Amino acid sequence: MTTRRQRLVAENLTLLLPRVPFLDAEAIREAANARHMRDLSPASAVWLATLAHVRHQHTDYDELRDEGYSRDEARFFVVEAVNETLDHWGATRHLVSTEDEAADDEDQPS
Repeated sequence: MTTRRQRLVAENLTLLLPRVPFLDAEAIREAANARHMRDLSPASAVWLATLAHVRHQHTDYDELRDEGYSRDEARFFVVEAVNETLDHWGATRHLVSTEDEAADDEDQPS
């Protein structure tokens, strides 16, 4: 039997990533339904599970960490690869680097 939370996670996953491959969707769904994600909204849980899955399965993040890069440095270097995967899956949202956020802040009138 599917719980309300599981149904909401599945709905949010479909809305966020309409073209995600089945095996990736299953891994993301499982992670979003994990115990440590229960305090988050289904949408937030799906987003965080998606980012973690893409980072570890579809980028060089783990190799960069093995080479000695810090977590933040490795994340910085894989932002484009994460967004490319999200684009390929038809994502309705993208990861923004802190560098992009700083540039956006500079463009805003004071």
